[in-house]
Order: sequence, then structure tokens, then C-alpha cells
Amino acid sequence: MLLTIDIGNTYISIGGFDDDNLSFVSNIVTDINKSRDQYAVEIIQIVQLYEIDRKKVKGAIMCSVVPELSETIKEALMKVFNVETLIVGPGVKTGLKISIDNPAQLGGDIVADAVAALDKYPAPCVICDFGTATVFSVIDENKAYCGAIIAAGVGTTLDALTKKTALLPHVSIQKPESIVGTNTIASVQSGLINGTAAMVDGIINRLKKEYGEKITVIATGQYANKIIASCIESNIIISEHLIFEGLKLIYLKNEKKRND
Repeated sequence: MLLTIDIGNTYISIGGFDDDNLSFVSNIVTDINKSRDQYAVEIIQIVQLYEIDRKKVKGAIMCSVVPELSETIKEALMKVFNVETLIVGPGVKTGLKISIDNPAQLGGDIVADAVAALDKYPAPCVICDFGTATVFSVIDENKAYCGAIIAAGVGTTLDALTKKTALLPHVSIQKPESIVGTNTIASVQSGLINGTAAMVDGIINRLKKEYGEKITVIATGQYANKIIASCIESNIIISEHLIFEGLKLIYLKNEKKRND
């Protein structure tokens, strides 16, 4: 089994591959104050929940947008599985052409998404990653990563609304019956869901003007679900676990490099 780990600002997501099959996906709440052993305990609980044989875990690869946790999680994985974890970053072979001002600034999560997208879909393409931030990553017709558009994520927007206003409640993220809410909860939900969908459609339309009508649009990430997708008018492909697939491909590229 290969473990693929995405350390995000809100969750640490873990996906396990048996050959080409993604056999499980689990999430741990991100907390920079937890120790290696605390994370190891949580990982062991995941192992028990999904009845994973620890001895069958032969490798691990990680991307992280929380640098202070990278070594902690790496040590926890070593403690639980006795495997070295490859961290996506400088010096790691990805095969991705990067055409931005400072390629070293590109996050490993964005790299993994791009690698998987190019493996599965035609270019040019845009990857809409719905997480703590909503990130639109653009890959041109030459299969080069050429930049991004970053906006607040759905959950981040909701948190900002509820913390900065006295009367707006924290609501579940779901589609209301009508675009016009007839109560406060439905009104907030409509703003979150329809507002996000309208932003996506607007950005995609602008990207089409620059990159052509045939640009492939892929939605992924924590909030890339049918609720939001059903409100987006543009043609999109939902690939919820794109990042795990990209991490697996990067791991295999580097395994081949080590064996050559």
C-alpha cells in the first residue's frame, strides 16, 4: 500500500492506494500544537478503522501548505509504519513544466493536482480546487502551469460572515430551495452556494476568452461536491481525489528515478 498525504490548513487528508485502487480516504483536523505522538495515535486509529495491515504499507508521499507540520507528520508516519515519506518540493521529480515568476513558491498540493490533471485530461485546463481557499490553477495548451487565481473558500467565507456580523448564524453548506432565501439561513446558504458558483462561471468565461473555448475544467477539493457543482452552469468534471492521484504519480516517478 502507498499512503498519500495532503496537509491542508483545515484538514490533513490521507488516501491509501492498493496498486491503482484508492482503498480509503480519511481526514484529521489540522492542529500545529499536536505532537508527533498525538498524530501517530490518530493515524493508528485510522489504521484500525479501515482494518489496514501496517506491514503492507511500503511507501508514503506528502504535500503540505503547513510547513511547520511536515516533519511532525513525517515522524509520525515513520513511527507507525516504519517508512520514509517523500515530501513534494524542490528536488522532487514531478515532470510538470512551471511557467510562473518563482517556481519555488508553487505549493506541493497545486503541483500534485496539476500532475494528475495532465495525466487524465486534455490541455489547456483549469483546476478549481475548493478548499480553505478556492484556487483556480491554469495549465496552457503546451501543458505548462502558468499561474493561478486565488479567492476565499466557501468555509472561509462562512466563517468571516458569522464572526464579523452579530446576527448571521453559522449554517450548513447546502443548496437552498430557491436562489432568493425567505429566511436568514436560506439567504446565507444561497449567498455561499450561488455566489461561489457564479464566481466560478465568471472566471471560467474569462479564461475561455484567453485560452479558448475548449479549456477543460476540473473541480476538486473539500467542497467539490454535487451541491456546488449543480449550481455551476459551465461544463465541469468532478475529480474529488485528484490530489491523491497526483501524489501517487509523483511517487512512482521518483521511485523509477531511484531505481534507474
